[in-house]
Amino acid sequence: MTAAAVLRGRDALGSGGLELVVEHGRIGSLARIADPGDGAPWIGPGLIDLQVNGHLEGDANAAEPDPEHIAAMARSLAGHGVTRFLPTVITASPAEMVARIRAIAEAVRDSTTTSRAVAGIHVEGPSLSDQDGPRGVHPLEHIRPPSIAELQSWLDAAPGLLRIVTLSPHHPGSVEATRFLVAHGVRVAVGHTHASDAEIAAVVDAGATLSTHLGNGAHAVLPRHPNYLWTQLAEPRLAAGVIADGHHLPDATLATMIAAKRDHGLFLVSDAVATPAALLDGGVSTVGGGVHFADDGALRHVSTGFLAGSVQTLDVGVATVARLTGSLAAAVRLATSAPAAVLDDGPHWTVGARADVLLFDWAPGDRSITPREVLIAGEPASDTTDARTTVGGTR
Repeated sequence: MTAAAVLRGRDALGSGGLELVVEHGRIGSLARIADPGDGAPWIGPGLIDLQVNGHLEGDANAAEPDPEHIAAMARSLAGHGVTRFLPTVITASPAEMVARIRAIAEAVRDSTTTSRAVAGIHVEGPSLSDQDGPRGVHPLEHIRPPSIAELQSWLDAAPGLLRIVTLSPHHPGSVEATRFLVAHGVRVAVGHTHASDAEIAAVVDAGATLSTHLGNGAHAVLPRHPNYLWTQLAEPRLAAGVIADGHHLPDATLATMIAAKRDHGLFLVSDAVATPAALLDGGVSTVGGGVHFADDGALRHVSTGFLAGSVQTLDVGVATVARLTGSLAAAVRLATSAPAAVLDDGPHWTVGARADVLLFDWAPGDRSITPREVLIAGEPASDTTDARTTVGGTR
């Protein structure tokens, strides 16, 4: 989009109308205008997802890593209003994890379009809990303590791209690993853990600042108190990612977490996984192995019933939170400015910021927001029609 473009709509982050001018890929001006009317779309920042294992045919954890998987994720996610995301590599052998990280780095290096959408890499594992429940569907045979040498191999494989590493603080060496990662500009998240209060406090003191999909990757039954969920909810230095897909957290739990973390920081993630055609009739997922679409529409492990990631995207999460809180603006912030603050890459949704813009339709009661137009760095995203494919009867 070389010439200046003027976009108008209802302000998704406030009230009334908003006029935005895009110039040379950036926001040239933002001005309030009279309410543009009920027929106008909502306008706000593009959605930012800090945890995406895969989406539709694109897979960050493919058995045969390929940059095209990451490009496919960027294209299909844009159809749901996601303008920036972190491809997320999960627990596997050291060689497999490095190969997947390298494929993401190659995708960013070789494609301007993909590099605009990929904000970096999230590595979830392999230093997670080995216990059933907290481990989720991460493969037990590849759970291992953190190794500075392995962490360095990730940094070497994708210079400047490693943004978040999720680990469980119970492992020996977690404090040292946290200090190492933070020193290299990587955010450390607590997740898939059975750690004690003291172990969580130790990694937070060492620089951990996030919780990964809080409330999931946990035991089915916990002591009333203390437990690792209360500890993370109460810790003001931990901002929490949550999955608002209608499956991972019941409404009451999600509403409680939003309230508890209001002053500490909370952001939406999808935890989306690849759903190639082979999964529609039952198949093997790169996240969780043997899975099936359950009667509730969720993707679940065939033997344990554990959730194997999500088949929803942030467009569903925004609508879910809007319903729970009664505020579209609050929901949009949790999927835009809140994750932008985690990335801390510069100005966001202000004059001079990169023009990642989402125009969408939504009304109270809608199950998702529906993008009309998506701009990434001022350029129209690829066609959104094919990206909004129905999978597992969930859309």
